[in-house]
Amino acid sequence: MNAMPRRDRSALASSRDGARLASPKEGAVSVAAGVFALTSAAPSLASHRLALSLACIVVLTLGNLRGVRESGLMFAFPTYAFLAVMYAMLAVGIGKCTIGTCPTATVPHPLPAGAGALGLFVLLKAFASGSAALTGVESISNGVTAFRHPQSRNASRTLLLMAGSAVTLFIGVSYLAVKMDALPSSSVSVLSQIARATFPAGSAGSTMYYLIQAFTLAILVLAANTSYQGFPRLSALLARDGFLPRQFVNLGDRLAYSNGIIVLTAAAAGLVLAFRANVNSLIHLYVIGVFTAFTLAQAGMVRYWLRTRRPGWRWSALLNGVGGTATFVVTVIVIATKFLAGAWMVIIAIPVMIVIFYAIRRHYRAVARRLRAKAHAVLARREVDNTVLLYIERLDAAAREALWYARTVSGGSFRAVHVPFPGSDPGIGPRFFRWTDGEPRLEILSAEKEEPLDAMLEYVWRFPKGDNNFVTVVVPELFRKPSLLAAVRRPTFRLKLGLLREPDIAITDVPRLAEDGDEGFVEPGSVTCVVPLAGVHAASLRAVLYARSLGFRDTKAVSFAFDDDDARRVERDWQRFPTGVPLEVEAAPYRDIGKPLLTYLRRITADPEAVAVVVMPELVARGTDRLLHNQRALYLKRLLLFEPRVILTSVPFQLT
Repeated sequence: MNAMPRRDRSALASSRDGARLASPKEGAVSVAAGVFALTSAAPSLASHRLALSLACIVVLTLGNLRGVRESGLMFAFPTYAFLAVMYAMLAVGIGKCTIGTCPTATVPHPLPAGAGALGLFVLLKAFASGSAALTGVESISNGVTAFRHPQSRNASRTLLLMAGSAVTLFIGVSYLAVKMDALPSSSVSVLSQIARATFPAGSAGSTMYYLIQAFTLAILVLAANTSYQGFPRLSALLARDGFLPRQFVNLGDRLAYSNGIIVLTAAAAGLVLAFRANVNSLIHLYVIGVFTAFTLAQAGMVRYWLRTRRPGWRWSALLNGVGGTATFVVTVIVIATKFLAGAWMVIIAIPVMIVIFYAIRRHYRAVARRLRAKAHAVLARREVDNTVLLYIERLDAAAREALWYARTVSGGSFRAVHVPFPGSDPGIGPRFFRWTDGEPRLEILSAEKEEPLDAMLEYVWRFPKGDNNFVTVVVPELFRKPSLLAAVRRPTFRLKLGLLREPDIAITDVPRLAEDGDEGFVEPGSVTCVVPLAGVHAASLRAVLYARSLGFRDTKAVSFAFDDDDARRVERDWQRFPTGVPLEVEAAPYRDIGKPLLTYLRRITADPEAVAVVVMPELVARGTDRLLHNQRALYLKRLLLFEPRVILTSVPFQLT
């Protein structure tokens, strides 16, 4: 696989993960079915079916956000236990029916049966509903890389075992359902009816009934967890290719695609709420979505074989072609027989999603063209003028560090301003005068508004700004503890957010924890200025020129490459736009730049006398376009906010 061109690897990945498009429906169906098994054993919980389904989804979400891995014991024990109790039930039930003591199932609240002859339409509906039993086999093909070597042989054996167990269980349960007169019910599953008839209450084997229901619940909830493994990964692939917002690529603190998990949770919970956790209603959406994805995946593989013509391609193309034809026939039957039962929603949703995907991709391509075209204009004027303003909220250790930074980057020529607020120090002016020995004086702005943003904007507007003319606002923040909630609630957060929307204003955040006290700041012995790059374009080059203008001796650009192709692309583009700043390329093997960036900065700040200044290029969009941009910058700023001896500057690039 590593020897394949990137385009071929992308095609294989898309085909392999195609079935995961149905993941929200799969999660909703599995959870609803699992809760149905629970309420079949405990009818008193039937009125809480919806709440129990939502609770299962929340538990799965929290576990995956914390980085729950597919532990062999966690998944294997319920699976083997389920198979054991099911085969035990089949053995006992078939044995009773064979010797003439076949019990009769109790069917509470049976669903109304259709009347009339057994025609073609009824057969097709039954065929479409039964096709749902075939879903799940794609989980093995999706997880081939998780098998031990030889991977393909072990995966094939596992698939054969899965098919064998599925067929025997299906035939056995169907046989007992007919013999015991088990019927679909609105309150008790068919499996529960068979298990209760096989192991009646009060008998020696009645415990087996509860074990069957318990392991059925466990295996169905774990089946829903496969959605949390597949859907976020597929979303990240689509986002990397530009079909979904780029924030789906971001990994959380536990190396999980948190945004994909949250979206999956919202979609699954929405389906459960919309259909009141009714399995019979949800299954219609599930089947058509899954078999549509199967058809597209098989067609994609046929196209791949025809294009690459690798050894054995004819047999592989024929096999995938037959599979695609079969799943296409099932899809057509499902649409024809389940249209009014809910299939119409999927038929409408899929084209709408495709239109949205391509609209997002067109937007990203248009932005990329604009950023590439403006790169030359950014470098046309290499000299950068920078007016430095120091915002003083109160005098503390963070303000002292910010004062040092403002003096350093401005050569001593900067302005300090204060906006009074309820509870502010009325004598802050004279105290600041003693702090700075009179240079500069603290300017007290109008206190007509409690929020500092309006007063600061009116002050900033006085200074000239342009493509290479910046106004840098230095904002010190002293935190009592590393709390994101406390950071968002501070007035300085709204100040930084408002200034970020203004063109040609760089916002420098100087955060500090209160652990060192008010006098804890000591001027650093060395400063390293780092510009993280995702690509070489107008926004990143503008940030590089700004960083160079700060005057730090050690200034460098750093790119975190996901693979060798990314590294070569960045290095090639960097050579086309000489800036006089060296470029370092670091590996990001887990497709996440957060942890590699932290590691890189901590190598700098390992020296207790060193400070790292991070200059972050930041795309600023308007309106709904903000949903498609700036998420990675927000993620990195959140990651670095409480990092010791790290100063963060945002250099915005307006997408207007």
